[in-house]
Amino acid sequence: MTTVSVAVPRKGRPLEAVLDRLADETGVAGLADDVISTLRYEKAVTKGEQSATGDVYERLAAYSDDGDPQAPEYTLVRDDRSGMPRRIVFDSVVVPVDEDLRLRLVGREEPFRALRKHEMPLGFDSADLFLEEVVELREEPLAELGEVNERVDPRDTDVRLVAGLGDTVWHSLLVTPELAAEYDADLARELVDAYEGEFCISPRYERLVEGVLGTAATDGIEFTYPTDGHEEEEAAIAETGIGVYLTVSGGTAREHGLEVGEHLFPSETVLLKSEPEVTGAAERVADLLVSAETGTRLAAQ
Repeated sequence: MTTVSVAVPRKGRPLEAVLDRLADETGVAGLADDVISTLRYEKAVTKGEQSATGDVYERLAAYSDDGDPQAPEYTLVRDDRSGMPRRIVFDSVVVPVDEDLRLRLVGREEPFRALRKHEMPLGFDSADLFLEEVVELREEPLAELGEVNERVDPRDTDVRLVAGLGDTVWHSLLVTPELAAEYDADLARELVDAYEGEFCISPRYERLVEGVLGTAATDGIEFTYPTDGHEEEEAAIAETGIGVYLTVSGGTAREHGLEVGEHLFPSETVLLKSEPEVTGAAERVADLLVSAETGTRLAAQ
C-alpha cells in the first residue's frame, strides 16, 4: 500500500473545497461533511456566535476516535482574535483510493511553504499566496491561472501550480460613481492606467495587486490600507474612491455605494506540486483530485 501525503489548509473555504472534491471523487461524503461541520461549529464558538458544552480540550477529545485509523484528527492553534483563544482545526485524515493507494491529508498553516521545503509532493492552497510569494512582477497584467507558472523563477522554487478547483472568488476593481465619472474609461484596467493617487487594498495583497494590474498600471498609484476603524474593506475603498477587493456577487460593495468593475484575477483553491517530490503515485492522486471535467487543469509546463 502506497500512501501519498497532501498538504491542505487547517480551516476555511480552501479546505472545504478540497474535502468536497475528495467526496466527489472517492465517495467519502460522510467524512467530508463531518469535518466541515465540526470546523464551522468551532469557528462559531471562537467568534462567540455559538455556545459550547465543555472546554476546548474536552471537545477535542470527543472528536477523536482512537479505534478508527481512518477517522479525522484535529489539533489546537491560537486564533488571532482578541484574547487569542485556542481553536480546534483540522490535523489529518487517511482516505483509501484503491487497494494499492491511499492519500493522507495533512493540515498546515501554509501548505505552499510546506511544499517549498520539500515536505510533501502535493498540496492545496490559495492562488493568492502563490502570487504573493513567488510570481514575478511585470509591466503586463496577470489575468489568468494559466499564466502563473511562466512567471515563476525556477531558481526560486520547484513548486508549480497544477490546477484550480473552481471555488472562485474574484479580486475585482471597485470604484465610486463620483470617481468613475471623472474618467472616460470602462471600469477596468484602462481606468487604473489613467488614474493617479491613493488606491485602497488589503495590505497582505500588495504584491498580488501589482501583479494582476501590471507595474505599468500601478505607476503613479499610492497604496493605502483599511484602518482599525473600518469593519469592512469596502468601507475603506469607498472613502478612498477606488481599490481592489474580493467579491462574490458585489452586494456588499454596492451597499457602500461602490460600482463593481472588472474581475481582475480569480482567487481560487489550487493544487500545487513540488516537482522533485512527485512520484507516479502522486501523479495518480493529482489526476484523481483534478480532472478536465471538474477543474481548471493547466497545460503541462
